[in-house]
Amino acid sequence: MELKASLDKIEELKKKVQELEIVLQNSELQIELLEASNERCNKQLHQSQDQIRDRDYIMGEAMAQIREVADHLQTLAVQADVLSVKYELESDQGRELAWLLRKVKSLSIRARPYM
Repeated sequence: MELKASLDKIEELKKKVQELEIVLQNSELQIELLEASNERCNKQLHQSQDQIRDRDYIMGEAMAQIREVADHLQTLAVQADVLSVKYELESDQGRELAWLLRKVKSLSIRARPYM
């Protein structure tokens, strides 16, 4: 009887070892899948970082151009002031020109925050 009990115990342990081997294999597969997923995520992260770097560069260039335009508008505003005083009283066209020059001045005021 003891031999039978020992054999049964051995068989039970063999089944347990097989179950544990299956669990181990499943875990190893899961680890491989997680590692592959991690690699994909890292690639996406690097691509996103590159896109952000490119976007930041483009935004910096755009801001530099906006500053140049704003600076030019300031210069035009000064010239518009001089011209509007000169032409405002002379004719209908002069008044229209003065109106346009006031619009330029208005644009230059709106552009100041970008300087």
